[in-house]
Amino acid sequence: MSVKPGERLVSLDAFRGLTIAGMILVNNPGSWAYVYPPMRHASWHGWTPTDLVFPFFLFIVGVAMTFSLAARRRQGAQPRDLRRKVVSRGLIIIAIGLGLNAFPSFDLSALRIFGVLQRIGLVYLAAGLIVLRTDSRGRVLWIAALLLGYWALMELVPVPGYGAGDLGPEGNLAAFLDRLLAEGHLWRAAWDPEGLLSTLPAVATCLLGVLTGQLIRSDRDRQETANLLFVLGWAGILAGQVWGVFFPINKALWTSSYVLFTAGAALEILALCYWLVDIRDLRAWSRPFVAMGRNPLAIFVLSILVVKVMLRLDVPLDGASVSLYAWVYRALFVPLFGAMNGSLAFAAAYLLVWLVVAKILYRRDVIIRV
Repeated sequence: MSVKPGERLVSLDAFRGLTIAGMILVNNPGSWAYVYPPMRHASWHGWTPTDLVFPFFLFIVGVAMTFSLAARRRQGAQPRDLRRKVVSRGLIIIAIGLGLNAFPSFDLSALRIFGVLQRIGLVYLAAGLIVLRTDSRGRVLWIAALLLGYWALMELVPVPGYGAGDLGPEGNLAAFLDRLLAEGHLWRAAWDPEGLLSTLPAVATCLLGVLTGQLIRSDRDRQETANLLFVLGWAGILAGQVWGVFFPINKALWTSSYVLFTAGAALEILALCYWLVDIRDLRAWSRPFVAMGRNPLAIFVLSILVVKVMLRLDVPLDGASVSLYAWVYRALFVPLFGAMNGSLAFAAAYLLVWLVVAKILYRRDVIIRV
């Protein structure tokens, strides 16, 4: 059997930790004026390595869901208990996201309603309820319906002033609905990369993770499981690229082709981690990421809060007042590495701080759950 009942999938912790590390690294350059192209999101259609990070996390949420629900069932949880847990956890994550967006000014008139944590919460809630009410065939049908339905909506439903099939930042259906529902509370004036309609295919990303978790928990030999993950990963990448000819790969729109492409890429990374950690038992490289993967949301939220505080604290520099964040970058990193490499070094150093925090929590067996 790939994974015995009650056994922890260490490779999943490593993959999750790698993903959170990627989030922290790309979100915290010393200066947004100096960022290497691979660490930026694609300007619109297309992808960069940075565009893989968020879907990887949602995919991991789905894989982990199969293990957590199975564990609760073994402990005697009834369907009603599981539904209540899924709903409460999803709503708590959404609430944390809203609070994080509001901090530190708490100006509700300008509050961004959507966000990364809000999407995670909505996706977890929707995918969890689907998983609790369906079998494998039903989940496949849900994935197909979400991806094909979203494609049809985006291509066929006309948007006032733009018509049907406009996939530009302002003229697409997802942006139109976000403006209709939350104008003045979006990431940009005309659109939001974590908006409501584009959350539908993100649910499919999570469900593809659920199916992957089922495969890992099956009775297959571990090496056979790893081989199958690699093959399915390449199939997903290829399918995403082919669909992308007609419905472009786009992170901001979370297009259906993007779902297949990024799920395929996630399968490849998970398969590699699974082969290295759970089959070959090569774990030394993974230990910092396993530690981070045990407290992913806590580390992610705290890393954002610290940056927000640093941006609010003013300190003097060269006769002017700058934020503590800017001071650390300009006073400590630019003199040593220059503007561009200093920006990257700042992000790497900030990541190192949180790897240390995660290691301390892990050694003390402190797991912060929601």
